[in-house]
Amino acid sequence: MRDSQSSTASVVRPYDEESTVAGPASKQRRVVVSSDAGEQIVEKVLKLGASAAGIASLELLKQSPSHLMLARFGTKIDGEYSYESITDFGEIAWPAEAQSVLVIAVAHPRDRPELDWSSASGDTPGNELLMRVGKEVAGWAETALGIGARAMTYWVEEGGLYLKDAAVLAGLGCVGRNNILVTQEWGPRIRLRAVLLNAQLTPTGPIEFDPCHGCDERCRTACPQGAFGRVVVAASDAGIDALPGRDGTFSRSRCFVQMGRDHDDSGVEVADDFLSEMAADGTPAEGPAADRTAADRDSGGRTFIKWCRRCELACPVGG
Repeated sequence: MRDSQSSTASVVRPYDEESTVAGPASKQRRVVVSSDAGEQIVEKVLKLGASAAGIASLELLKQSPSHLMLARFGTKIDGEYSYESITDFGEIAWPAEAQSVLVIAVAHPRDRPELDWSSASGDTPGNELLMRVGKEVAGWAETALGIGARAMTYWVEEGGLYLKDAAVLAGLGCVGRNNILVTQEWGPRIRLRAVLLNAQLTPTGPIEFDPCHGCDERCRTACPQGAFGRVVVAASDAGIDALPGRDGTFSRSRCFVQMGRDHDDSGVEVADDFLSEMAADGTPAEGPAADRTAADRDSGGRTFIKWCRRCELACPVGG
């Protein structure tokens, strides 16, 4: 679904044996810690199974393009709300103690399409891995480093943050012409979550990286709904030059049309080798099946929504 400098050997691998499950984030005083604390946190995230991670300043994030546009337009862009049940959203209220943002990334390579299939629970295996890593590293940061942490919701309307902006500031990549984060290693085939940290940590970005300069825009021509066909947000209206799709041509409403069709056409048959990752006793073995919910397993776990990824799969950047 729509929604880096480091890599690991496997995208969905078992967690390390030293990981601990996080409890509720406790309130912490505002603190400044040594720069290696941030390095330890990033290293822990990679050990927990993520593909990449970085740290951004929360104060700088508040001035990022998406957050500035939120202040001007709210969450309704191109006639569409990003979260259809919340239409009166005002502003984001992050905890006062938070000072840094940990951005967690999990690659979704071409040969693992099932990582992005939504199950009956509404989550994808890739997103469930991201949530579990976020929860575990938040607990570890509190117990091992004494840094208060909170794993964030995906939705801005529920207290989250704009992940692509945070990822750019954390040095994981840039926002491409397809309006998706583009990384060096995996191109736009990656998913993100965030953890707020109650400490001032050294940011890991941004970086000088722009693979879209001079490209032939395969991502745009691949869109079945023509979501990049016209300007929907002008710089004069937004008050900034960094616009959706870079030039304001990304249409959320057209993208939503395709997602609606994907939902209506759902019924993906899971490959036999994917199902075989379930152990004989019905518990998940290693791999993406380990991230499916109990509800999916009880119902057979065979019906998934296969979301459109044409714009990201058409991008030649990364693996």
